[in-house]
Amino acid sequence: MTIVNEKIFLDKLYEVVYKLSSIAKSQTYRFKSKWDAYFSTFNEPHLVRPIVLEKNQFLANIEYRINTLKNVEQSLIDGFYTIKTLLQTLYGVYFNDSDLFKRDFSEDDQITLKYLTAKEILGNLIQYNRLDHKTIPLKYNVIARNYVMMKLGDVNATEILNNLRKLNINSVSLEGLHHIMGEIERDGIVSIVKRDDDIIYKIKKELELSKKGKITYLNTIEALVSWPTQFWRSMYNIRELNVTVTGCANEDFLQKVLSKSATQGFTPAHYVFKNLIIYYQKVRDEN
Repeated sequence: MTIVNEKIFLDKLYEVVYKLSSIAKSQTYRFKSKWDAYFSTFNEPHLVRPIVLEKNQFLANIEYRINTLKNVEQSLIDGFYTIKTLLQTLYGVYFNDSDLFKRDFSEDDQITLKYLTAKEILGNLIQYNRLDHKTIPLKYNVIARNYVMMKLGDVNATEILNNLRKLNINSVSLEGLHHIMGEIERDGIVSIVKRDDDIIYKIKKELELSKKGKITYLNTIEALVSWPTQFWRSMYNIRELNVTVTGCANEDFLQKVLSKSATQGFTPAHYVFKNLIIYYQKVRDEN
């Protein structure tokens, strides 16, 4: 881990905030333009607020710095809710028999796309899925989390339940899972085989759209479906702050905070900025 003094750390912190400001601006513009191009008849999405930043003020004025860090913290939270409202709109409006959805995709592709979208968003964002697993129907979440495992081989109910527990989904019983898997079987995605005293689940139909459906998907919602993963991996990556700062006030507290930046994701990034606000408030109040 790099050891730096307080001034070098402050410069590094500015660079990270500047990076996040640029990501928030560019990714929000990209998301909103794709939303307006296809979902203009639906609700307005939750958007990531801009991060206003002036370098000299940030470096020299601790009150300005604290307020800027509060702005960053709220932008990080906005990103989480942008993903959440995208899922709410997809599964609560668009996939829910909207005229737009039925017009653009065949009945077979409609079924596939609901599972494919969950796999692409929730399957890629395990951390997000641990925090939010109630926004979409559970059957899509089951496939998002277990699809790859079921493609590689036979999977039983215990293995699926264990994977759901890793997502903090603890309310599903064995009987409840059998009911969910029955729904997925009726959608044609899995087959259910009784083997000895066990029930085995296999992928029956891969999550692939028809040729026409794939072209339509690429021209309509693909950019929105891929956006959460791209945003998450850039906005919630602040590993540059994983440094040791020496010769500063409350050194142990700051080190504990910054160590969390070694891990990518919403929870550690939010923790770091929430506690950097506390750190600089302590510095301000002690001077």
